[in-house]
Amino acid sequence: MGIWPFKKIASLKDSGMFEGFTDWHSHILPGVDDGIKTLDDSISVLKRFDELGIKKVWLTPHIMEDYPNETEVLRQKFEDLSNAWTGKTELRLASENMLDALFEERLEKRDFLPIGEDGNHLLVETSYFTPPFNLEGILEKIFSAGYFPILAHPERYRYMEEEDYKRLRDMGLKFQLNYVSLVGGYGDTAQKKAEWLLSHDMIDLLGGDLHRLDSVNKFLEQSPRKKDFLDSLKALTSSPIIRS
Repeated sequence: MGIWPFKKIASLKDSGMFEGFTDWHSHILPGVDDGIKTLDDSISVLKRFDELGIKKVWLTPHIMEDYPNETEVLRQKFEDLSNAWTGKTELRLASENMLDALFEERLEKRDFLPIGEDGNHLLVETSYFTPPFNLEGILEKIFSAGYFPILAHPERYRYMEEEDYKRLRDMGLKFQLNYVSLVGGYGDTAQKKAEWLLSHDMIDLLGGDLHRLDSVNKFLEQSPRKKDFLDSLKALTSSPIIRS
């Protein structure tokens, strides 16, 4: 009796998921946060995106007390990069907004770089370890201001449990998964949470959260633990919930 044939699960790179892909979260804009530092390195990253077939990437630099980036400065940096980039991958500018005291100041002024072509979604994050004071109250203020919050990398928040995710979904939040979480990019806990969120249809958008090209290249060669998870990623790639 022969051994039952085992078909290896494709790596992220070889899965085909990046053909026509929109990456909703990256730190490619050079010299503004803890991501890519130089224009040349940003161009190298974008060339790799072109090779993968990525159609569009949202550049989402941090706005937080540690990186109090001004909107007009980010727009100028984006223009410089756009002028230097000659490849096919389309560039868009937004921001990743930490829900801290600075955020509440910006909210009063409506001083944001929204994500999505409709201009009314905000990519937001919290500390990985503790929620901000009155998290749900801040989110309600965002909705009241006419924006729809998208929670970046929900799988990475150590303080969040299943009921927290369900409660935030009930409020109307969308979730953006870092796809490298599915191959252990942030450790076993984040991987298990990512798998749970995917299996419960709680993920709306995908992003690489790219800070350095070398680390992402390593994870692109790896495969999720189950083919079902890869199929879910590919389905999200083809059917994003907001206009890219």
